[in-house]
Amino acid sequence: MKNRVGLATGEQIAAYGFGDDHPFGYDRHDVFVNALKQQGLLDGLVRTPIRQASDEELGSFHSTEYLEKVRALSETGVGYLDLGDTPAFTGMYETTACVVGAVLEAARAIIDGEVDRGFVPIAGLHHASRTSAAGFCVFNDCGVLIEQLHQRWGLERIAYVDIDAHHGDGVYYAFEDQPWLIFADLHEDGRYLYPGTGAEAETGRGAGNGYKLNIPLPPGAGDPEFMAAWSRVEKFLERHDPQFVILQCGADSLAGDPITNLRFTPDAHGHAASRLCRFADGKVLAVGGGGYNRENLAAGWSRVVKEFMAVA
Repeated sequence: MKNRVGLATGEQIAAYGFGDDHPFGYDRHDVFVNALKQQGLLDGLVRTPIRQASDEELGSFHSTEYLEKVRALSETGVGYLDLGDTPAFTGMYETTACVVGAVLEAARAIIDGEVDRGFVPIAGLHHASRTSAAGFCVFNDCGVLIEQLHQRWGLERIAYVDIDAHHGDGVYYAFEDQPWLIFADLHEDGRYLYPGTGAEAETGRGAGNGYKLNIPLPPGAGDPEFMAAWSRVEKFLERHDPQFVILQCGADSLAGDPITNLRFTPDAHGHAASRLCRFADGKVLAVGGGGYNRENLAAGWSRVVKEFMAVA
């Protein structure tokens, strides 16, 4: 069977959200799934499992103290994990651990040859640090995956590519000094948008210097600016020859998002997805990330899936 693309969907990850009045609402999952159905894509996908990540897996990235804090607030469902963006909800620990588990299972399916590429929509929680939540993100599934790819599967050249409007600060700073994490991030300039990081001068630290690429774009930047920046991303990846690629494809970089200012079209997401399949023998796992205009979310994410399925 050609172009086996894995997809993780289900109630376990759909439950990750903060209520109907929060930008990260529970409906994001079903909006995406319905778009796949309408485009006739759903039946051609291979379902990858969802499970709860173990405490040991979560602890490969997050501190024990932070895991204990999340577990305690998960039991009460009261309060905030940060200064106001990320409220606690009952069952939060288990739900977020399922997001991480879905990502780990999708990666395993790719590595084991069960699928060629994969997509996990409710994932890409790239702001959480090793010790704290931030920006709607409880556990950093990308960070856990990167650690597991390195520790469990022994990969020495892992690429993380992020086209969400917000800088993937939780990933960048966690691996800033690691040369085995090849980091490339296109985002709205941090002088205008949360989290305020990701300046072009941030190229890594110590042994990791030169293995990190941050490309801040001005508010209002659209597809022409994206394409110019993307050529730099490809040259950067070619130089480092990754063995596995993670794509954080947040749809909040599309024009019309209520909390960001970039103006990409779904063509940008499609181009990124298609071109990344040239690397790592096509071993690419995409995670949904942000996106708070539901029509954009459906269009951007389904375009990534469509391009994954179309790779020659």
